[in-house]
Order: sequence, then C-alpha cells, then structure tokens
Amino acid sequence: MKQIVTLLIALACGVVRSSASDRVDFVNDVMPVLTKVGCNTGACHGSAAGRGNFKLSLYGGNPQADYEAIVREISGRRINLQKPEESLIILKPTFAIDHGGKFLLDDDDDGTQLLLRWIQEGAEKVTHRALERVEFTPRSYFIETTDVEIQLRAEAFYADGSSQDVTPWTVFSAEDSSALRIDKDSAVATPLRGGRHIITARYLDSVAPIEIVIPLSDKPVDLASQPRGNFIDDEVLSRLATLRLPVSPQADDSTFIRRVSLDLTGRLPEPDKVMAYLENRDQNKNEELIDELVQTDAFNEYWSYKLAKWLRMGTDPNDENGIATYRLWLSNQIEKGVGYDEMARNLILATGDTHNVGPANFYRTVDGPREQAEFVSELFMGSRLRCANCHNHPLDKWTQDDYHGLASIFSKIENAQIVRVRASGEVIHPRTREPALARIPGEYYLEDKTKDGREDLVDWLTAGDNPYFAKAIVNRLWSSLMGRGLVEPVDDMRDTNPATHPKLLNGLAEDFVASGYRLRPMLKRIVTSATYARSSNTVPGNAEDDRYYSHALRRPLEAEVLADGISYVLNVPAQYGGKAPGQRAVTLVDLYTPSRTLDILGRCGREESCESETSISGGLTRNLHLLNGELINARISHEEGRLARLFDADTAPMDIIDELYLVALSRKPAGATRRFWREQLANVETVEQQQRLLEDFLWSLLASSNFNNK
Repeated sequence: MKQIVTLLIALACGVVRSSASDRVDFVNDVMPVLTKVGCNTGACHGSAAGRGNFKLSLYGGNPQADYEAIVREISGRRINLQKPEESLIILKPTFAIDHGGKFLLDDDDDGTQLLLRWIQEGAEKVTHRALERVEFTPRSYFIETTDVEIQLRAEAFYADGSSQDVTPWTVFSAEDSSALRIDKDSAVATPLRGGRHIITARYLDSVAPIEIVIPLSDKPVDLASQPRGNFIDDEVLSRLATLRLPVSPQADDSTFIRRVSLDLTGRLPEPDKVMAYLENRDQNKNEELIDELVQTDAFNEYWSYKLAKWLRMGTDPNDENGIATYRLWLSNQIEKGVGYDEMARNLILATGDTHNVGPANFYRTVDGPREQAEFVSELFMGSRLRCANCHNHPLDKWTQDDYHGLASIFSKIENAQIVRVRASGEVIHPRTREPALARIPGEYYLEDKTKDGREDLVDWLTAGDNPYFAKAIVNRLWSSLMGRGLVEPVDDMRDTNPATHPKLLNGLAEDFVASGYRLRPMLKRIVTSATYARSSNTVPGNAEDDRYYSHALRRPLEAEVLADGISYVLNVPAQYGGKAPGQRAVTLVDLYTPSRTLDILGRCGREESCESETSISGGLTRNLHLLNGELINARISHEEGRLARLFDADTAPMDIIDELYLVALSRKPAGATRRFWREQLANVETVEQQQRLLEDFLWSLLASSNFNNK
C-alpha cells in the first residue's frame, strides 16, 4: 500500500496535475483497464447476467451503463470518494477483500494507480476525445523460424487528431496457445511451431486479427511445374510455397470420375461411363465430363437436396403440402439456373399461401423475428449475428442494435400457413426496453416505420458490392467440394476468423457475382481446378495439412448419398416410410420420413444448421451399422440383387469381383489386391463356399473406407 499512500500524498500536494485535459478519461483510460484485466469478459462481469450482482457491458461496449454500474449502483458503495483506496473497485481486484474472481491487480500496478487517481478526482464521467480507430501492428508477419520474438503494438487514433500508444491496455490472445506464446505484460509473441497462426488483438471493443506465418519446412518447395487449371490454383500454390508444403500428385482418372460424379450428382458413375472415360485420351475430357454432369437430372436432384439442407427444409408433421411446394420451387430454380441472388430475393420477399407459394415456406423454418434474423444472417451473410442478442458481438462488428434492428424488419411477418405482412409488429430492444428500430446490420436505420423493410434488406444484401452475400455462398460451395471452408465454420465469417486464403475467397466471390450468381459456373470453376483434382494420398511433408489443400481431404459420404450408393451397388432398392421402393434418399422431401437407416448414418435433423456435414467422421453407431446392420447384410444375397444375377448368369468369380469394384469404386482391382482375391478364390472347393466368399467380399467392399468416402 506504500505506493498508494505516496500517490495520494502527491495528489493532495498538487504534484499530480489536475487540469481538465489531464483528468482521467473514463472512456479512454478507465474502461481499457477493466478490459485489460478481464473484468468485462463474458466469463466475468461482462456476461449477460453479470457476476456477483455486478454487471458490465461486454468489453466496454456501453460505457454509460458501465459508469452507472460502477458509480451509482448499490448506493455508490463501489466507489469511496473519501477513502479511494477502500473503494470496492480497488479492493476486490487487488484481493484486499474476498473476491469471487481472480487476483487481477497489484497495489502498484499502473491500472490500480489510474483507478485511484480517477476516484480521487471525483470518479466523474470525463471524456476528452472520441476514439475513431485502433491500428494493431503487425497485421501480417512472415518469419523463417520459430523462437523469434515479435513485438505487438496498438495505437489509438482520436477525433481531435491525436493518437496514443495503447499497447499496455490491449489484450492479445493466441487462437492456439500451443502454437504461439504471448507475454501479456510486454506484448511479445513467440511462435512455438511452424504454420499460420492468428492472434486476436482487442482494445476496448475494437478487435482485429494478426497473422503470423512460419514455414513448415526448412527447405523451399518448387511448385512452378504444378498443373494449374485457373486462378484457384495460383492462390493455393502461392500459399503452399510460402508454407513450404509439398504437393500430392493429381488423382488418377478412376478417383476423379468417382469424386466429381458424387460431388455434382450425388451418384456413383455407371460402369460404362467409367470405362469410356478411362479410355478417353482427350486432354479436355475432364471439362467435357463436368459439362455433361451439370446438365443431368441427377445434378438438379442433388443440388436441390444440398440447398434444402442449407435452407433447413423441414415439415410440420401435419402439413406436408407446404414443404412439397417449397421443394418443387427450389428444384425448378436449380433446373433453370436461376441466380442465387434472385432466389434469395424471392425467399426474403415471399408472402402468400405456403401450399401454393413455395418460397413463402422460408418464413415457416423458424419461429419469431429474432430467430428469423439469426437464420438470415447465418445463411445469407455467413455471420453469427445471434451473438449480438444480449450484448455486442465479442469478436465481430455486430451490435445489439444490428441484431434487434434486423429482427425488427421481420417483426410484422405472420408465419402461419398464409404468410403475410401485418400492419404492426415490434421487437423490444433489451437495453432500451423500447421497440427496436429497423436496421440494415452494420449500415443504417430504416426511418420509415410503416414500410416493409425487407425490400431494403434484400437490395442491400444482393448488391454486387455487398461484403457478405457472395462470400457466404461460395464458401459453402467450396466447403462442399473440398471438405473444408476457406472460412471455417462456414457460418462464422468475421475479421477475427480470417480465411486461410483471403485473396482466393475474394476472387471466387467476384467471379460468382460476374457470372450472375449462378451455381453451375461456380461449381465448374472449382472442380476444374488442379487443386480439386489432387490425390488424397499424402507425400512426405504434407500429411498433417488439413487446411491448405496440398492434398485432397477425404470426405465421408452424406447419409443420403451413402444409402443411395449402397442400394445402387447391391441393385436392391431401399424403401423409406410409405414411399415407393427405389426412391433416392436425396429426393425425399419430408424430413420426417421414417428411416432408421438414415438416422443411424447421420441424417441431418435441420432443426439447426447442417453445416457440420463436412466434419462427419463416421461415428461408432454409423460404423457398426455398416459392419453388422441390416442396411448391407439383409440385402447382399437378395434374389433380385446384383450379386444373385451375376451368379445366375454363371459369371466367372473374378469377373464378379471386377464388376463390383468397378460399380463401387470406379476401378478394377489391380496388383496386390487382385492377387489376394485370386488366392482366396483358389482356396474354396464348392459353389456354396464360393458364393459365401463373394458375399463376404461384397460386404467388405461396401463397409470399406474407400467406398464410404469421396
């Protein structure tokens, strides 16, 4: 306490100046102390409910409310103007008295002294200048090796033209603390391993990412001779060269035709198509194949299914008509090649009877204007605006005004069977306790309260220069085809969660807008890249890469695609609920169509986002079902199945193996695999034993990871 006494004596004797310009600034001096030591984090007093009957705004987002909480609440007992050193705001974080949280400040910390000085000056809400922006440096930093100390810095710029080094009051946190060590006192970062590492820098509610890049190898890699299909490869290879990641070779033709057929149509390629493709020596055969696939009915069915999942198409069990109309509308949009911007416009502006107007069902996906705002922001902006419901978004620009302002746009929507715009409707803002003002998030308020704000919203959203709309959908398309989004999770796009390849994401978005927001050209752009066609087999040095595309990521088949694939290989149709046998699982309109198989295989329930589909790794239940469930075992020996027909035709056993390999994996067995099965067949003596062996073979083929992955 000696330092405190010294400070108080200095104040009393006038040693410390107290002119207006030197008085402690509550917003720019006191608030940063509380943020730096963590008082206003979500884990402490910044949580929605506060902590210990003391609530602060998250990261100082509402200084006025924080001032009232500190100075006015509980009869002002948190501040002691007569004995500043006995103020609760001092005693608790220094642990001079019991504190439910951590030990945050020492008696002689600069933060403690600043708080004491503020209280000594009368604990007033003095503000000398308005903060305009904060610059964090470095924003991107490349170093050759680890164990290099990197000095982090933050400078605040104010409306009066002045600036101040605020590094001591800035919080720097590593996205992965095992990869990067940060000394909180000196603001020095030390990388512990190679790779691309992100540091989140925060001063008050200003937050930004800092990128640190260290090569993953001591030896440069020469990628000049790597194939390049389009600008995608230029960006990916540039990042790989920086990280010194070696590249896997291109996938063989069998792998490519199977992969691209599943990705574009959700179907395994037919054997005759496979053989024709394998025998084709035309250099343009990949592009010709892709052009053919995107014009098929199977493409329309599969991508209707994909978008239906993103739109969370589910049904009320008592209202199947609406969802059938909705799915039919969506299928027509895909078939006609309607731009995604026009689809979004039709969905957001839809009204009418949901049994007759397909897109009107968009408003029956969730209940309430707040839920609708969350859904719209995640789907069309790739942003989790929901995080700004109770407080300003802790890691993004979104405020409570943005969240409740967007919700207000939907407050007049009546989402019954007949969707219509009511004459009135409101959303109460939890901070003001008043009706929220309709607002385009991050932009401006809608002044005309009587106007349906959806028109303004969709005009802003689908404008060519909108920073969210095009990126959100191309990131989803990329994730679907590549196994991981350029931003991951795909519905959490923000500055502090930057893309692994920012220039590539921007380029894809610009290309998408230039093409009229059409899905087919964007899908074709991705699948004609050499990056997409890379083998999933790793080479020395790139086995640990899970995000830079030095090799293709192995992707589990979606539940519906896997079920359809098994039925196709067995040539035994599945039946779902009361539907006709043979209907493809990806064409099922009704979410509630009974199917234990699809549930076990991981069918998405769609109550929430289905974005986790690309992270399905094949859980224990799914694997057990494949190994020992009825899905395969009960149908292998079906009398009308593929295997039985091959038996009846007296097909040679090795020819049966060849055909089943071709149907399931788009190739025939070769090398050691072929020798193995020849040896197995040579060891059986009777026709019955031969049949059992081939049944076991077919089971092992369908349960294998090669079949269950793209």
